[in-house]
Parts: sequence; structure tokens; C-alpha cells
Amino acid sequence: MTTIETLEAAALQLSEIDRIHLAHKLARSVRHSAPEIETAWLDEVERRIALHDAGAVADIDAEDLYRELRRR
Repeated sequence: MTTIETLEAAALQLSEIDRIHLAHKLARSVRHSAPEIETAWLDEVERRIALHDAGAVADIDAEDLYRELRRR
């Protein structure tokens, strides 16, 4: 198993929220956006996580979402 495969397998064992945070950190390491844009995106991610954790938004299965979008 290559290093990337080992890292991927380990990352997939993390909780969903930890995978989201890891993905955000990895994305920030390769994109060079203006700091205010990065801050705005991080604020938005945190807002959405808080809504989800509070039960204010429902989970949608990705397959169901894509099926609905194809119907439109």
C-alpha cells in the first residue's frame, strides 16, 4: 500500500466532522485565496456544521440529491 493509500484509509476512519476539517485544511494548503475569502468560507462551514448539529437542517443522501438534480 502506498503512503497516499495508507493516509486515505486512515482518513476514512475519522468521523465525518473530522474528515470535513481535514479536507478544509488540505484545501487551504494548496489554494492561495485572499485571507478574507478563506475566513468567510471557514465561517460558512462552521455555520453549516452548527445548523446540522442543532438539527436545523436534514441530512440528504448524495445519491438522492443527484437523482433530484437530474430530474430538474
